Amino acid sequence: MKRVEQLKRVIRVARGETAPDLVLKGGRVVNVFSGEILRADVAIAGDRIAGIGRYNGPRVIDSRDCFISPGFMDGHMHLESTLLAPAALAGAVLARGTTAIMADPHEIANIMGVAGIRYLLESSQGLPVDIYFLLPSCVPATDLETAGASLSASDLAPLRRVKRVLGLAEMMNYPGVLYGSEPVLEKLAAETCGVRDGHAPFLTGRDLNAYIAAGIGSDHECTRLAEAREKLRLGMHLMIREGTQAKNLKTLLPLVNARNGRRCLLVTDDLHPHDLLERGHLDHLLDMAMAGGMAPVEAIRMVTLNTAEYFGLRDVGAVAPGYRADLLLLSSLKPVRVRSVIKGGKKVFDAETPVSEDTRPRGCGPAGAMHIRPFGPEALAVPEAGGRIRVIGLIPDQILTRQLFCEPTLRKGVVTSDVSRDILKLAVVERHRGTGRIGIGFVQGFGLKEGALASSVAHDSHNIIAVGGNDDDLYGAIKAVEAMQGGLAAVCKGKVVAGLPLPIAGLMSDRPLAEVAAGWKALRRAAAELGSPLAEPFMALSFLALPVIPELKLTDRGLVDVGRFCPVPLFVGE
Repeated sequence: MKRVEQLKRVIRVARGETAPDLVLKGGRVVNVFSGEILRADVAIAGDRIAGIGRYNGPRVIDSRDCFISPGFMDGHMHLESTLLAPAALAGAVLARGTTAIMADPHEIANIMGVAGIRYLLESSQGLPVDIYFLLPSCVPATDLETAGASLSASDLAPLRRVKRVLGLAEMMNYPGVLYGSEPVLEKLAAETCGVRDGHAPFLTGRDLNAYIAAGIGSDHECTRLAEAREKLRLGMHLMIREGTQAKNLKTLLPLVNARNGRRCLLVTDDLHPHDLLERGHLDHLLDMAMAGGMAPVEAIRMVTLNTAEYFGLRDVGAVAPGYRADLLLLSSLKPVRVRSVIKGGKKVFDAETPVSEDTRPRGCGPAGAMHIRPFGPEALAVPEAGGRIRVIGLIPDQILTRQLFCEPTLRKGVVTSDVSRDILKLAVVERHRGTGRIGIGFVQGFGLKEGALASSVAHDSHNIIAVGGNDDDLYGAIKAVEAMQGGLAAVCKGKVVAGLPLPIAGLMSDRPLAEVAAGWKALRRAAAELGSPLAEPFMALSFLALPVIPELKLTDRGLVDVGRFCPVPLFVGE
């Protein structure tokens, strides 16, 4: 009966028979249905938009100098990549116009399993930003690494009943789909109501057909126009990604047009704290899209209506009668500038009177995970075995890598880093189960002249990953991360020159954005002083352990040839 009374009141307000609770007066309404921008009032009753036209009421916000837009929605984001707890993240993105996020919690799930997912669900409850979740499909991502948990379809089943769970998150194990892996297909088959997100870099032809035929509806891993075009033609929703490390917007934007634009979304995927603080969130992606020639309404549609419809959210994503009043007052469209945010009919942000950040950990509990079998520096030594070695080659601004074959540098019968050739030792230390496994490899492209970097953020299993110009500092950086119970560290000549503790599962801080961003900047500065030319050395480091992104990666079990989806030895002659 309460719902009936609410409907009656919305109808009366829409007809002008009853005064609205709030009127946004005289604004320029961004109409994502028609592609127009129209001058009108927006009448709000409770948490709903009652009408668009001419309305009056006791409470009015003068919007004549503003554009009235739907709240922005990020269709694919890993909360953990921001290094922020949900409350701190919500405060940061709200100021940028984001009112909803579709999160894949597979980072924390790889460490804590279902308990990690429940922590994010509980700590994101009641925030001014709606954080929805998709259940992680690949925990662990592969059997080529050691994670802290393993989740089956039955493990995930109770979570499907949670209201904010919208489907199955990115299916990274596309070989498992193609070759009919029972556990993989069980997860796909169990998802009968929500979406099934994809993750299939370079997949094409009949294999792509098979992947989509399994019910997978989106992809955010396109890096080339031809790849994106083929996936659109076969019915996928194209998530155009522009994050901190993977930047695909400029490459893929020319593909979007009036015929296919309704199938395209803008997403961030992985966004680190300094980018969020200095550049913004979806507002930054909109600025880039419009700078690339896209009309403002078309760009905004890609972070509002398109996102809502793909995820089956029927009452958000537009400024229209009956839709939830999740609205933005924008003082400018080009560039996007947020003046106020209305959430559920109530003002929750105003640029002139910013609210203080809520940084409470919200039930974090015993979220740390650092179980490393004791080892000494000698465990990092690589005895010479004859022949060339496989080396991971970085690709700027991508999480893809190349597989290189190089002559090793030898000292006293062991293979060492060679800073003169920018070939540095890489180590992945298992931190979840105390197995003592340490994967050793080499990487070219970091540019360190001395010292070492280490991180407990190492996608997707999040073991400790470290790179260094010598074994002593490499060992010191790993031990510094262990001592912090998770975090990031830069070490030179045995001294920690910069560090950022991440006490929540070794992935997230319990501090506010400005503090975390400052720590991140200090680490970037330290890496630069050690010689690295990379804009995001720790972001690049974190993806070198991800064995579902081509071409060569390193896990605690050793090197992985992603194209062949199998382990390969360090020495080519083996």
